[in-house]
Amino acid sequence: MKTINLSILLSVLILFYSSSNLAQETEIDSLENELRQLITNDTTKVNLLNTLSSGYISYDINKSLQRAEEANALAKQLNYLKGEAKSLIRFGYVYIKKAEIDKAEASALKALALCQDMNNQDCKNASYVCLANIAHYTNDHDKARAYYNKVLNNFINNGDLMGQANMLNNLGVSSYKKGDFDEAIELFKKAYNIREQQGQGKSSLDTLNNIGAICLNQGRYTEALEYFNKCLIIYREDNNKYGIAQASYNISAVYYELKQYDKTLNYINESLELYKALQNKRMIASTLINKGAVYADLKEFTKALDYMTESLSISHAINDKEELSAGNYQLGDLYLLMAQPNKALKHYKTCLELSEIIEHKILVCQAHVGLARAYAILNYSSKAIQHALEGEKIAQDLGLLSQQKLASETLATVYSQIGDYKKAFENHQHYKIVNDSVFNNENIEKITQLEYEYKYKQAMDSASIRELQLTKTVTATNENLEKSQRNYLWAIIGVLSLSILLGTIIFYQKLKNAKSKTQNALMEQKLLRSQMTPHFIFNSLSVLQGMILNKEERKSIHYLSKFSKLLRLTLENSRDKTVLLSQELMAVQDYLTLQTLENDAYKCTILVEDSITVAQFEIPPMLIQPFVENAIEHAFTNQAEDRKIDIRLTYPNNKLICTIADNGVGINTKTDSNNKHKNSLATIITTERLKELSKDFNMEGSVKIEDRQNYNEQGTLVTLVIPHKLIN
Repeated sequence: MKTINLSILLSVLILFYSSSNLAQETEIDSLENELRQLITNDTTKVNLLNTLSSGYISYDINKSLQRAEEANALAKQLNYLKGEAKSLIRFGYVYIKKAEIDKAEASALKALALCQDMNNQDCKNASYVCLANIAHYTNDHDKARAYYNKVLNNFINNGDLMGQANMLNNLGVSSYKKGDFDEAIELFKKAYNIREQQGQGKSSLDTLNNIGAICLNQGRYTEALEYFNKCLIIYREDNNKYGIAQASYNISAVYYELKQYDKTLNYINESLELYKALQNKRMIASTLINKGAVYADLKEFTKALDYMTESLSISHAINDKEELSAGNYQLGDLYLLMAQPNKALKHYKTCLELSEIIEHKILVCQAHVGLARAYAILNYSSKAIQHALEGEKIAQDLGLLSQQKLASETLATVYSQIGDYKKAFENHQHYKIVNDSVFNNENIEKITQLEYEYKYKQAMDSASIRELQLTKTVTATNENLEKSQRNYLWAIIGVLSLSILLGTIIFYQKLKNAKSKTQNALMEQKLLRSQMTPHFIFNSLSVLQGMILNKEERKSIHYLSKFSKLLRLTLENSRDKTVLLSQELMAVQDYLTLQTLENDAYKCTILVEDSITVAQFEIPPMLIQPFVENAIEHAFTNQAEDRKIDIRLTYPNNKLICTIADNGVGINTKTDSNNKHKNSLATIITTERLKELSKDFNMEGSVKIEDRQNYNEQGTLVTLVIPHKLIN
């Protein structure tokens, strides 16, 4: 029986907050430059500060608040009421994200008062939307809908199509929260169609996300994943941190339903880190509860309890009834898994009380089904049946397949316990119809047992039926005895054929492994020869000779020490299949030191992300240095000054990525030059080697070389995905 369900329904939908949100950080940078160039403190500066506050809301919540405060102070100084009202609205949205609802409402009401004094309709609309979102956050959906409809009517009167689309989307979220999925989808599609007709594809992402949420809760996982992935791709292109966090959160819910827990945790962790950076307490709580649900399924109960307890603590602190309701439901499920049904009952009851207060039908449904399962374990059959039937009815009305399955399975179990095998069988039949996946052996055996008990009870009412069943059994036994001898012969032939086939496969696999080892050995020898090239050794010795002839004893000794250390490291590393990342970086650093010791022709930096502990990573040796050498040898043709090489290591999504960027002529320029037929031997060998290493490490390994002109920059960018092992 499936016992844990992520609280994906609680925050998966996106409201439209403000029409002035910026899409890209590059636009913010441009506006920041414009702000720095402004000399006078005038209304233009106030408007720019408010626009920047809106843009930062998805990237840096503290920066958003700072710009809003600056706009507010300057607007008051200039007696610019419209600018002051806009800054107060920005305060409202910042405080919503920070879960400081009282401050948010006070700011929005103050903004509305200023707008009414000015009789500015656009200003009033913006205030109403902010107040509606606050009401939505506190689960006062009727109040939220009243504000949204007021703004929608204003947009209809002045012909503002995009404004209408935004309000239709928000009304769709309200319908969804109240359990009216059909109305929600209709409103979402209207909003989507308006935006598409206006050529505003990216502004349709919230609507796509919302439709995906409904698909997810109705068990249409493929459709949901398609919608969420489409959103995530665009959010990543725009580096919209809030959007990335939201889409990753939603995708994790789909993979959880598909029981792909590794992927679930990857997306949850990415989402959690972003929400922490954005200081969105509500979503931090929601993500923690989901993470706890995964560990509950994995039977790591201590971790699960820690995450869920932390989530409830945050929800209590911000008085978020919706998250509190969801958190108590999840804790109830956890205690059921831990065989503590009495504790589970306590949390399910709390969930039911809170969800009925906020009129959240989905959570009401989940609470009833949870209570039914707990009462069934405690053998309170009548209460279990009562809650299961109530939960099943709501689930059928809303089209919630997962809750229908749980309710039907619980009813089948309870009816079986009290001996009503007919109803038990009927509910298991319903469970089979609803279930969209293949049963495991345990479920099949359980259904078979119920079918037998029900049919056997019918058979006991008629002696003739029992006699007929016995006759059939004897006949079937005789037929099986006659067939058994033929079956033995075919079995022997099958075993012999299978043995020959397995022997052939094993021999082929050993031959393949031997061939792979030979190829690896040859490739490593090629790499060693290409790594310390005769050209580099000759140049190094020439430099050393010059230092000696010039009687630069201290400098020559230092140079010789560095050269011998690099040579020793290279030879030692070449013998090992893996080396510590710290050793590899030391070899690269020594190589760069040798290249810059004689003069300061190159400025080289090595930057390692804080999340990477270089002493805990083992990687294949001599992967990075060939590309650094290639940059030094080929990137700076006819470029005597400002030569830069930047090496950066990051660890996103459990991938160790190294980028080597130079500001030279660029790979496209080199390709078009007279040397276009001369390929870097080290580059070719490393590319071949990565293909083999990917198989050995069972992990992605690749190299990608791009001209930075693609990013409006100068030079070449090499991106290495390095196979690795983690050690304690």
